[in-house]
Amino acid sequence: MVRTMVVGFVRFSCMNVTAMVHVNINCSDFDQSLAFYSMLGFQLVAMVPPTNTAAVAGAVGMPPYRVRGGILALPGESTLIDLLQWIEPNDPAPPYPHLYHRGLARVALRSTSFDADVAELRAAGVELLSDPATVEWPGQPTSRIVCFRDPDGTVLELVEIGSRS
Repeated sequence: MVRTMVVGFVRFSCMNVTAMVHVNINCSDFDQSLAFYSMLGFQLVAMVPPTNTAAVAGAVGMPPYRVRGGILALPGESTLIDLLQWIEPNDPAPPYPHLYHRGLARVALRSTSFDADVAELRAAGVELLSDPATVEWPGQPTSRIVCFRDPDGTVLELVEIGSRS
């Protein structure tokens, strides 16, 4: 079934996308990043093959490549993290200096024990961008958020939805 919507003066067909499958997070040290994401509650569910076919490399806009990586999941959740350390090619540049660049900016993770999780991040020496903040939107549950960086500087956000004000 094709659905359509109008944005401005342009008519778009609405595709049949039903869910997010995975988010790719690149890292400089797979073992270090795996330990970090494991601390957050993710589990390694599969190792990524170190190479793939030329067709797969081309499908993601890459030359033939070598990686060290794994697929991570939170228990009971279907959205995955594709955690990759690029062996060849490799770009050592950090992810980005700030969140207002174009493209993906951060990945938000829902917490059921926000204060305990923030304390765990602090105890582990994780860089928080600020103290937790309360987000209030008219007609929406109050939430609390805190952003922090993974070992390579990728920004993650911890979110408590429906928090106490």
